[in-house]
Amino acid sequence: MVPSGTQGLDGGAASGRLALVRRGMNNRCRAVAGSGWRRAGALTARRPSIRLPVDVWRRGYDWLRGSAPGLVPLALLVGAGAGAGAVVFRYLIVWFTELFTGRADYSDAGRVASPHFPGLGIFFVVLVPVLGGLMYGPIVDRFAKEARGHGVPEVMLAVTERGGRIAPQVAIVKSLASALCIGCGGSVGREGPIVQIGSALGSSIGQVLRLSDARLRLLVACGAAGGISATFNAPIAGVFFALELILQNFATESFGVVVLASVTAAVIGRAAFGSTSFLSLPTFHAVAPVEYLLYAGLGVLAAATGVVFTRVLYGTEDLVDRLWRGPEWLRPAAGGVLLGLLLLGLPQMYGVGYPVLEAGIRGHYVLWFLLILLIGKIVATSLTIAIGGSGGVFAPSLFMGAMFGTAYGLAAQHLFGAAVGPAGAYGLVGMGAVFAGAARAPITAVLIIFELTGDYTIILPLMAAIALATGVSAILSTDTIYTLKLRRRGIDLLRGKAANPMQLLTVANAMQPTPAALTPGTPLNAIIDRLATEGRDALPVVDADRIYRGTVTARDVEDSAQDNALEATAATLARAVPILHPDQSLEHALRLLVRQDRSGLPVTSSEDGRVVGWLTHRDVLSAYNTRLHQGVAQAQAASNSKVLTAPTSAATPAHDTGEPAAPVGGSITRLQGYRVVDLELVGKSPPVGQRIGQVAWPPSALLIGLRRHDQVTTATDDTRLAQGDRLTLLVPAEHADHVTEHLQRRSPTESGSPAEPP
Repeated sequence: MVPSGTQGLDGGAASGRLALVRRGMNNRCRAVAGSGWRRAGALTARRPSIRLPVDVWRRGYDWLRGSAPGLVPLALLVGAGAGAGAVVFRYLIVWFTELFTGRADYSDAGRVASPHFPGLGIFFVVLVPVLGGLMYGPIVDRFAKEARGHGVPEVMLAVTERGGRIAPQVAIVKSLASALCIGCGGSVGREGPIVQIGSALGSSIGQVLRLSDARLRLLVACGAAGGISATFNAPIAGVFFALELILQNFATESFGVVVLASVTAAVIGRAAFGSTSFLSLPTFHAVAPVEYLLYAGLGVLAAATGVVFTRVLYGTEDLVDRLWRGPEWLRPAAGGVLLGLLLLGLPQMYGVGYPVLEAGIRGHYVLWFLLILLIGKIVATSLTIAIGGSGGVFAPSLFMGAMFGTAYGLAAQHLFGAAVGPAGAYGLVGMGAVFAGAARAPITAVLIIFELTGDYTIILPLMAAIALATGVSAILSTDTIYTLKLRRRGIDLLRGKAANPMQLLTVANAMQPTPAALTPGTPLNAIIDRLATEGRDALPVVDADRIYRGTVTARDVEDSAQDNALEATAATLARAVPILHPDQSLEHALRLLVRQDRSGLPVTSSEDGRVVGWLTHRDVLSAYNTRLHQGVAQAQAASNSKVLTAPTSAATPAHDTGEPAAPVGGSITRLQGYRVVDLELVGKSPPVGQRIGQVAWPPSALLIGLRRHDQVTTATDDTRLAQGDRLTLLVPAEHADHVTEHLQRRSPTESGSPAEPP
């Protein structure tokens, strides 16, 4: 309970503290404070008491869900599950590979027949990808379409856009599909699948416990870290992979929890596979300081290689999309014929290919064959993903880096002779540099190479090349190999989290009338009276011309009272705080409120600096809630009509209508089942070029925002969408994951008439 006279959450604590200060200043203030607390006590006596749960299980459940220590057992559980999943997944790959080829790894076997297909000879490699596609194609298409591809972008999307929610069946489907794909010759890696498997496990546990979105995201990251840690015996790299690529932040709480999961998974992985480094390579070192220039050149060229791989990967996918007209479940089997023919000519592309990678770095191949292996891997991986295969791109990028780096080292030896160290050293550095150029994750790239090889002597040229590769990659391409997949679907993770209505609302839509301002000469006791009786945490100070001069906060007033600075006035207590303008977005305003730890900020005119309003946390939330409430009502009303647009300039604030905003509790029922989806129109295909009234919107969806060149634009049915527009939609949850497919449907008419909702 709060003292009577308080006005909401933002002022309750301040009023209580100020009442105690006033108690020591004069009897009149003591009487006011005392009467306020007596009234609160009387109200409390008439209400049912609030007690902690008695049930031990309930208290334990609440502890897991809501306390910081509760994350520890959850992280350990997810780490153990991810570690066990990684062990099972690796054995599944070996089992399927032996089932079809008779060997644990066929990539370094050469052109030999499989004992299980003796009549086919070497041509069995043409049949095996087709058989595998017939098995995993229907499984993926029927049970978890998101298991198709390399997996990491789907996890990134779940974290940034879906609160960490991943369908539970993804872990099982991804395990089977990826193990079958790799075991049947798919030239992909296992890091993407195990990241998706571990993340799906963490998400499933969090969803069962009904954790908040923030905690759910943490468990997803724990699963990703655990998967990388156990699969590659790389606990440090697993942590930074999760923080750098999945969570995209390095908060202290996140770091500690992810470390626990990674260590737990590594213990399980080492129990199954041993504690030796994943790759067995000789020790390398730089021969002379001048070599660092050569490593710098390798970093630049490796960045270009990573970008080329990214472009070829998605270009091949586009080509197959245009050519394929059959059912999706049959696509892997049909494309398996092409993959099999490639394997027939270059069997080193079978599966992940780590033995071939090691042989290349050890110097077993000549320069021209290294370049063939490099090109072959780019084509084989791109084809595997394009036909609907399931597997990662991390291991292929390491393979390409090893081949390219070793070839670069051999060329340098031919040019500079003994001044150049072993070519394998360049291959080792090239592994990290090409991955950094493709994924733009420099910390992960450095650590993963160190942990995969256990070689620290090459760390300086490795760091230099990776840093250069990351920078050059950013110049050559806006997107990474992971984010480009999402950007092609209209989701731009590089620009941060998707927009919400706070980006569309302005301060003018939420601000309240300015509290009666203090004058510079207002004495301390009068300021305390105002703060305590009005229940505010701060008041503006304006001069005789109504020009804003600063803000007096309750904290500063308390400090002055405790120091007996009774001569203090509003002029001496006022401090400069950030000011807002009416045309600024609520997102910007909320960021300032949180950053400055303020309960309220003044809104001033951009023209003459006069204070025209006041904005608090509660005002921001009220405007946001009102906008969503109106949006749901409009979407439901429009579900049987052709009009699916709403005014995008702003919501009508409650204080302008004279009616209070709908209470948050009353809005929850209506808002459940809806999601805010933000899309960028990055291509030239529909709905680009269509009028808003022509677009095939998802059922009961509402366009609540249109931003063009980062400016909010008023949208009507006649507004024609353009490339680069960002759309904010309020969409029923069941359609939220398929918005892109809806929007890409062409209107049945070419006139300006609106399309019927599907």
